[in-house]
Amino acid sequence: MTVGGATVRVRRETRRDVAETREVVAAAFGEEPVAELVDELRRASAWLDLSFVAVDDSGIVGHVCFTRGWVDAPRRVVEVLVLSPLSVRPDRQRQGVGGRLVHETLRILRSREEPLVFLEGDPGYYPRLGFVPGRTLGFSAPSVRIPDLAFQVITQPSYQPWVRGALVYPDVFWANDSVGLRDLEGGED
Repeated sequence: MTVGGATVRVRRETRRDVAETREVVAAAFGEEPVAELVDELRRASAWLDLSFVAVDDSGIVGHVCFTRGWVDAPRRVVEVLVLSPLSVRPDRQRQGVGGRLVHETLRILRSREEPLVFLEGDPGYYPRLGFVPGRTLGFSAPSVRIPDLAFQVITQPSYQPWVRGALVYPDVFWANDSVGLRDLEGGED
């Protein structure tokens, strides 16, 4: 598919891609330590090897990964997926690469058992990709620092309406303080 004037292909990340993927993630997030978060996710029990790249003739232009999370539902704990992070190389941002990555990977993941995919992200971006605020389906965010509209979910074919409750993130997100928004005003310590 042509995205931003170049043919972009979405595929699973390979071991040979890891270093270049890390460069894309670091460039996409600048000063934020998101590349380090991905490094730690790769070593965590939450890692499911659901890591995908968008590639054009210049190399890797985007990356997305999905890790294990859980919903503390009334009947039982249900394993779900967490989309984090979505990264696009700065020179390819706002050209449809991120949307293509999300659409293609969600299509691939439809055959998996997990009934839901969660994320915390821009409420102006992700709804056009099919995500809805988590509260609308009975879910609560794993942190009070995640604004309601930023806490989003998309259902997969195996979703059942009884699955509702609190999303539980894997330890690695907490250990890296990568949950929710930071107090931009400085606040009190």
